[in-house]
Amino acid sequence: MFDQLIADYGAKLFALCYHLTGSREDAEDLYQDTWLKAYRSHARYDPSRPFEAWVNRICVNTYRDKLRRGKLKDIFALFVTNEEKDRAMETIVAPPLEEKDADLAYAIQLLPENERICVVLYYFQDQDIKTMAQTLGISEGTIKSRLYQARQRLKKELSKHDL
Repeated sequence: MFDQLIADYGAKLFALCYHLTGSREDAEDLYQDTWLKAYRSHARYDPSRPFEAWVNRICVNTYRDKLRRGKLKDIFALFVTNEEKDRAMETIVAPPLEEKDADLAYAIQLLPENERICVVLYYFQDQDIKTMAQTLGISEGTIKSRLYQARQRLKKELSKHDL
């Protein structure tokens, strides 16, 4: 069952990880950590809610934890045995990365964290405002405000590059 979830949502989740972190190596770490946390807490998932929003929230929270701590928490401590960890790791493979426009990627990385997360979820993950509010646990008005501010910053930054 978990293999199918990874197949269905893996590519989009990896894109989220990449856009949040800005590098393939960090994205791969975040991607694996997100799936490991999802695997361990899957019993707490409420099937009446969208799976994608749930796993994206895990991803964003893991990313924020990484930023706060300056490093990744030892996710492997969540597993009781090495066999359990190895089984979970075997199913997690990062999908191929598409090349994105370097100037836009750079400008997105310059955004404040809260705005960058909103931009990535809205423009690269195609989440609507309501889903984003659920994913991030904030109001729809806050989402709209952050997107507006981010667009203004991106316009300013990209105009420096004549884009």
